[in-house]
Amino acid sequence: MKRFWSNLLLSLGSGVLMSLAAAPLNGWWLAWFALIPFWSVISSQAKGNPKQAILCALVWGMSYHGLTLLWILGLHPLTWMGIPWLASVAIASFCWLFITLWGTAANLAWAWLMRYPKTIVGRLLVGAAAWCGFEFLLNLTPLSWTSLSFTQSPGNLVILHLGRLSGPLLVTAAIVVVNGLLAEAWMQARRSQLLRPAVSLVAIAGLITITAHSLGAYFYNQPLADVAENALTIGVIQGNIPTREKLSATGIRRAIQGYVGGYETLAAQGVNAVLMPEGAMPFLWDQSRNPLRAAVVTQRVPAWLGIFVGDAGNITQSLLALDGNGDVVGRYNKIKLVPLGEYIPFQDTIGRLIGRLSPIKSSMVPGTMEQRFDTPFGRAIASICYESVFPELFRQQAQAGQFILTASNLDPYSEVLMAQHQAHDLMRAIETDRWAARATNTGYSGFIDPHGRIVARSQPRTYQLLTSTIYRRQTQTPYVRWGDWFTPIILGIAAIYLIHCQIKNLHP
Repeated sequence: MKRFWSNLLLSLGSGVLMSLAAAPLNGWWLAWFALIPFWSVISSQAKGNPKQAILCALVWGMSYHGLTLLWILGLHPLTWMGIPWLASVAIASFCWLFITLWGTAANLAWAWLMRYPKTIVGRLLVGAAAWCGFEFLLNLTPLSWTSLSFTQSPGNLVILHLGRLSGPLLVTAAIVVVNGLLAEAWMQARRSQLLRPAVSLVAIAGLITITAHSLGAYFYNQPLADVAENALTIGVIQGNIPTREKLSATGIRRAIQGYVGGYETLAAQGVNAVLMPEGAMPFLWDQSRNPLRAAVVTQRVPAWLGIFVGDAGNITQSLLALDGNGDVVGRYNKIKLVPLGEYIPFQDTIGRLIGRLSPIKSSMVPGTMEQRFDTPFGRAIASICYESVFPELFRQQAQAGQFILTASNLDPYSEVLMAQHQAHDLMRAIETDRWAARATNTGYSGFIDPHGRIVARSQPRTYQLLTSTIYRRQTQTPYVRWGDWFTPIILGIAAIYLIHCQIKNLHP
C-alpha cells in the first residue's frame, strides 16, 4: 500500500512538472525530464499490476491536462446569458473535466500498451510510437490542445524547428524518447550495483538531445532572405469587447466605433491592409449596409473582417477579404468549431442537459477542408481562433498560401489562454515557414516571423492598434510537402515489434 501511494504521488508530481513547462510559465526545459517518474512507475507496474498502472496514468493525465487547461473555468460566470450562478459553475466545471478526461484517455491507452514490450529498446520504441499515435488521433477529434510538443512554445524555438521536417509530433517523439532513456537509466541504477548500463543510457539521451537541438538550430539560423517587393504593412485592431456585451446594443455600437474608427486610423497611417478578429462585427454580413465596408469604399485600403455570414438557420463563423472597392474577394469559413460553444455534440442528448453555451442562437455550420482564402495580395493561410491547434489545416493551405492570418476572440478567458493560443500560432508559423499576423479580441494580438520570433504583441484587455511589416513567402518545408511522415513510420516499426513479441510468446 505504501508503494501504491508513492507511485500515485510520483505520477502526480510528474504531471504537475509537465504542466509547468507550458505557456505562460514557459518552463520548457522541465519537459525533458518531467516524464521520468511517470515512465518509471508505468514500466514497473504495467506487468505486475496493470490496474495500478492505469490509475497512475489517470492521475498523471488529470494533473497535466487539468492544470494546463485550468483557464477553461474562466467560462464562469454565464449569468449574463440568464443561466443561474450554480448552473454556470456546473457548466464550466463540466467543460473543464470533460476536456481534461478526453486528453487523459490517451494516457490511459498508452499505459495499457506499455504492458507488452519486454526490453528497454521495446519500451522506448512502443512508448514513443504510441504517444505520437495517440496525439495524432486526438488531433483528428474536435478536442485537442495539450500535445507534449506544445510545452516547448515559445521558450524553445530551436527544437520547434524540427516541426519543419515532419510536424509537431517529431518534437513530441524527441521528448518522450529522452525521458524514456533517462527513466530506464534510473531504473537500471536502482536494480543493479553496476552503473555502466545506466551511464550508457544517459549518454544516449544526451546525444539525442544535442542532435535534435543541433538540427533545430541549423534551421533556426537560416536567414529569412525576404525581399522588399513581397512586403506587406499590416494593421491589426484589438477591439476588447467582452462576449457578455458583444450582442447588446452597447456592444454593437462599441464594435462599429472601435473597428471602423480603428480601420480609418490605420488606413491614414498608410498600411496595406487591416486585420480584425473573429466576430469583430457581431451581426450578419450585409454588404449593402455594413459600416466597415462603407469605410473601405472611402479609404480604398483592403480589410480582413471577422463576421457571421449566412441566414437565421445556416450561419458560418467567417473571415472575409475585402478589396479596396469593398467587394468580397475571399471568404474562409471556420472548420473546427468549438464543441459546447459553437455547437453541441450529440445534440439530442448533451444538448438537452446543458443547453447551448454560445450566445449565437442559430446553428453554426463548419467550413470545408478544400476551401482556400484569396486576398488582394495573393492567397493566405487563414485560421479562426481554435483552429490554431490543428497543424494539418495550416499545412494544406501553406502549399499555396504565402502568409498566415489568424482571427480570434479568446474572451472570456484569462491571459493564460492568450499565451497558450499564441504558442500554438507560433508553432504553425515555424512549421510552414510563414509570417503570421494575429488579431484577437482581448489580447496577444501581434506578428510572428517564420522562426517563431514575436515581432510585436499587444497587451491584454485593452483596445489597441498595431502595425508591422510581414513578407509573402512561397517556400515549401518538408512538412508542407509531405506531411507527417514520421508518425506512420514509427507506428509501423512498433507494430512489427509487437507482432513479433506476440508470435514469440506463442512459439517460445
